[in-house]
Amino acid sequence: MPVKEKQPCLGKSIHLLNNLILMSIVVSWDEVMAQNVPGLVKFSLGQFQNLSVTQNFSVEAVLTRIPGDITHIIFQFHSQYRNATVSYDQTPTSNTSLTAHDVGLVSALHLQQNSLQWYMESPESKPVSGMAVILPYKARDPVPGGCNLEYNLDIEPNIYLHYNLFETIIRFAPANIGYARGQTAPSCNVSSGQPSRRRLEYDIYQYFLPESDLSEQVFIGHIQKMANIHEVVANGKKLMTLSSNDQPMVSFSSLPGQGVIYSIIVRDPVFNTSASYVPVHTYACSFTSTLDNCYTLGKISTKVFFTIAGMAGLFICFFGHSFFKSVRLSLTALMGVMGGVLLVLCWWRFGSPLLSILIVGLILGFLFSSIFFFTPIGDFEIFRSDVVFWLTFTSIALVVPLICVRFPREGNITACGVVGGYTVILAVNSYTYTSLTYITLDILKRALNNNFSKAFTNVPFQDIDFIMITVWAVLAVSGMVLQLYRERTRPVFPPSPYMMWKQERERRKTNILDPSYHVPPLRARLKSRVDEMFRREEPAGERTPLLL
Repeated sequence: MPVKEKQPCLGKSIHLLNNLILMSIVVSWDEVMAQNVPGLVKFSLGQFQNLSVTQNFSVEAVLTRIPGDITHIIFQFHSQYRNATVSYDQTPTSNTSLTAHDVGLVSALHLQQNSLQWYMESPESKPVSGMAVILPYKARDPVPGGCNLEYNLDIEPNIYLHYNLFETIIRFAPANIGYARGQTAPSCNVSSGQPSRRRLEYDIYQYFLPESDLSEQVFIGHIQKMANIHEVVANGKKLMTLSSNDQPMVSFSSLPGQGVIYSIIVRDPVFNTSASYVPVHTYACSFTSTLDNCYTLGKISTKVFFTIAGMAGLFICFFGHSFFKSVRLSLTALMGVMGGVLLVLCWWRFGSPLLSILIVGLILGFLFSSIFFFTPIGDFEIFRSDVVFWLTFTSIALVVPLICVRFPREGNITACGVVGGYTVILAVNSYTYTSLTYITLDILKRALNNNFSKAFTNVPFQDIDFIMITVWAVLAVSGMVLQLYRERTRPVFPPSPYMMWKQERERRKTNILDPSYHVPPLRARLKSRVDEMFRREEPAGERTPLLL
């Protein structure tokens, strides 16, 4: 009896083993066929894969064995700067395809569907290489771009990016709540209530690439850190959260030459689920333009100008107080030739540095106020108002001149050290990228562009920036210490040349031992010289010596 009981069990085991072997053979055959067929690339869920689109040939991306609980799938492709066309069909149309360097498509699965395919080609007839990934979502997960009413695709998971010299703007289509296979998508026009898309929230994330690095390998390595939900939360910086009632648009300060990745995560607070839009990146410059591309942002003329300015700033940092006249003339000349001349003449004639100290204090106050808004405080919502921003900025900038007037020598030396050191940082920026230049540049952008108040002005802080901060601090402190030491026994300010000349003239009048005391006045010397020019000479005749 025991032997008879074991035989059925043994038969079932052999049958199960045969099925496993058969499935393995089928899977292996599929993989071999996918690898051998030209233009066919087989994908797995959640795995990144390098993908190249050659010239004049299309690529078919295939996904098989999709689990039954998956309802939506997003296919995304990322290239550093070349565009690629991704389509649902082999023949792309405006309603079934999209062309960009960060591009993705959403596919809603039908009942019993377990495979998908997408098609890729190069719209510019040039080879395109990049990174591709396929991400799955379930019934309760939101559908990115599921309520698209603006763009061509029915479901639009992409982020649209536009940049100019001042700002970078991203836009996206609203999402929809999730739904199961075979069900109709929930309506996007429901005004309120929990079952509608109005409950969805959008988290905006930002991620900076390494500074001064434009290589494709670095981009491919870092784009993977912003492709799915968990990586975005772990690596990106959350800037803000938008509700469904807010405009689906966010503005940032443009950073030419600096790679930035933007990603959006849509959350459903009822089911505590989320989904990620297709991330988008920019360098705020062009890789392909002939002039002013990402590799030639630093022009020779710019480097020469900032190098000279940096050398002048280094001189001001250590000797600005001693050479008061030269520094003030060159510094104020930037505000206008007449203004510079009048400012120096005011000190030269009357010996009062008050007006010059006020100007110097305003420059230092402008820099201090710019540093204040360069911190995360500058992105507070209250400072989106131009009235609040400029009132606060002006108040901070005006406090510094008042302190400088109270302590003129110390204030002037501090201004020389801090401003001179910052000028050196600007000179270094013309050769290598550093975010410290945006301390003052963001203020100029806000003054020149009315829409810049809506932009986020945060910048990356990496190794080069911390090194530059250290250099700036060392220059400022050493410059102030050196000048305070040199000026400790001297007058508070260099004396007025006019007052020194006047005192010297009085001294010469009263000191009979001074050779200059016996020199006739200038008026008498000029009159004598004129008389000699017009004096008539006597005719030369015969002269007889006197006989004694």
